[in-house]
Amino acid sequence: MKHLVAVVSFVAVVFFSVLAVAADKVSIANHVDEIVSAIDGGKEAASFAPDAYTPYAFIMDSSGTLLVHPSLAGQDLKEKAMPIYEALQAATDKGQWITYEYNGNEKNTYAKKTASGLIVGSGY
Repeated sequence: MKHLVAVVSFVAVVFFSVLAVAADKVSIANHVDEIVSAIDGGKEAASFAPDAYTPYAFIMDSSGTLLVHPSLAGQDLKEKAMPIYEALQAATDKGQWITYEYNGNEKNTYAKKTASGLIVGSGY
């Protein structure tokens, strides 16, 4: 009986974890979509606070300069982390999830391009 309770508990934890990640993915995508819509509507990219969302959002120009980021604003992502810059080039105007490795950890970022070619992203 104890074994059955343990298995059922484990399955419940996994199930609810999957649901939480799915909800987070929807929330992250919505935040990025809101930022892109605001920029496309005329709001300046630099006016966004990176920590206004959880997880933080970033905005990068086409040359790799981070316009908005909690710690790297104004810096070139190509110089700091070329593999991430390269992965983010897969961003589209429809938005998409991009998976890459950073410091030995898998990262998942929802990235979307603005009409002017900026890349807006957020993830975990």
